[in-house]
Amino acid sequence: MFSSDKFLIVKYMKQFILSLDEIIVNYPNKEMVIKNRLHSDSLDILEFIYQANIEEDVEQKRHYQNKILSKISMLDFYLEKSYKKKYISEKMCQKKSNELIKISKMVYQWKNAKQPDVS
Repeated sequence: MFSSDKFLIVKYMKQFILSLDEIIVNYPNKEMVIKNRLHSDSLDILEFIYQANIEEDVEQKRHYQNKILSKISMLDFYLEKSYKKKYISEKMCQKKSNELIKISKMVYQWKNAKQPDVS
């Protein structure tokens, strides 16, 4: 097993999730769907990061990495929708979006890293 402290994507995703919990607590009950999706998709991303990291098959690893990027895009959409409905401030939306951009860049670098030749 790897140390999550050394795997920066895990560190940043955990920070994102913990800070997100403080934000979504104030969502109105009528927006439970957005609130739940923000929470569950964030946890899914963390799970996919772990799965991709331990996956030995390169194609399967890429599959998980693509799922991570897709979920990040959805989180960004939920944040934008939250801002438009005035559940979060523009400043908070921008901050969270920037955090997602940072995580996305890390995933793209990880995805594009040269894989060791096992042949």
